[in-house]
Amino acid sequence: MSVHLHWFLPTGGDGRTLVDRHAYTDGGIRRDRITPVSGVRAPDIEYLAQIAKAAEQLGFEAVLTPTGTWCEDAWLTTVALTQVTERLKFLVAFRPGVISPVLAAQMAATYQRISRGRLLLNVVTGGDSTEQKRFGDHLDHDRRYARTDEFLQVVRGVWGGRPFDFQGEHYQVDGGLTALPPDPLPPVFFGGSSPAAGPVAARNVDVYLTWGEPPEQVKQKIDWIRGLAEKEGRTVRFGIRLHTISRDSSKEAWATANRLLDDLDPDTVAAAQQALGKSESVGQQRMLALHGGSRDKLEISPNLWAGVGLVRGGAGTALVGSHAEVADRIEEYHALGVEHFVFSGYPHLEEAYWFGEGVRPELAARGLLDAAPSPLDGVPAANGRPASAPGGAPLLFGGGR
Repeated sequence: MSVHLHWFLPTGGDGRTLVDRHAYTDGGIRRDRITPVSGVRAPDIEYLAQIAKAAEQLGFEAVLTPTGTWCEDAWLTTVALTQVTERLKFLVAFRPGVISPVLAAQMAATYQRISRGRLLLNVVTGGDSTEQKRFGDHLDHDRRYARTDEFLQVVRGVWGGRPFDFQGEHYQVDGGLTALPPDPLPPVFFGGSSPAAGPVAARNVDVYLTWGEPPEQVKQKIDWIRGLAEKEGRTVRFGIRLHTISRDSSKEAWATANRLLDDLDPDTVAAAQQALGKSESVGQQRMLALHGGSRDKLEISPNLWAGVGLVRGGAGTALVGSHAEVADRIEEYHALGVEHFVFSGYPHLEEAYWFGEGVRPELAARGLLDAAPSPLDGVPAANGRPASAPGGAPLLFGGGR
């Protein structure tokens, strides 16, 4: 079982601090309690293309693109980026409650033909009622998961290439059809920590994603989903969503993490925690419980840092350390059964180079990657780092700016 490495495409904006355009106060509508932000990079197509091309060059298999009212549309943005990349796949996040399942199946089929098979699907049921209502969705938490269950049954049904009928609580489809099914079928990624989410994963998905909790908690989730899938006669693979701060030494990595914290004043953290605390997402509440809103003891497990979650919703932890230490933690999660690792960092362009040039060779040396080499494999090193970027390495920025 090889490790599959993926990166993140910041279609909500990027920057050199944790305080960016991500929606952590009233969905990004009210900003009056948030510290003014400098150095924010707009998610224009030119910048996103830089990240996508870097990810491809560095040997990442795919990039995850988020979904929400605070970011660019994932379908349109990524299909544009297929035209400036060759091998990179796109893990497109979308919300099943705001689109017809038959239309989604058709869109996926079209995407596969345009991109020559480079689509992966990330189904986001949604844990924030305020955000869902902006899309016109007024179902409660558990009913959203029940709808997702039906949605995925319809998608897979109409991919069969024959008229498909379905009668459920949320969808009634007569003769649903995708005339030309996608080839290959896009793998379906999905996450959810609530009792309502587990059976949906067991019945429908290819890869179950968890946010970056300590290994023992991740193991419990894997055992839970694996047990439910076995009852359904299915096998589910597993992935994890994390940030990363990897440097030539552990000291440098932790110094960078601490500089990111320096940008966060108490009011900013308080506003973020207040907004995130309203989330219906069980996964989000588990993220918040890892740090309790406090800056104390943020290293919640060796090299696992919860500082990101002080202000950012969703994935709130980062692997922090030397390249070898970060590789150690990846190997530890991999031993539990995690195959897919979806990483990100601030800013995403520079951190992609730090990881790709530092951690990926460590993983390759340990035999954790498949036989397909990165274009950078074997490139002579300069000052201990591969010389693939201008100056031989990403910049180490001071003060988190």
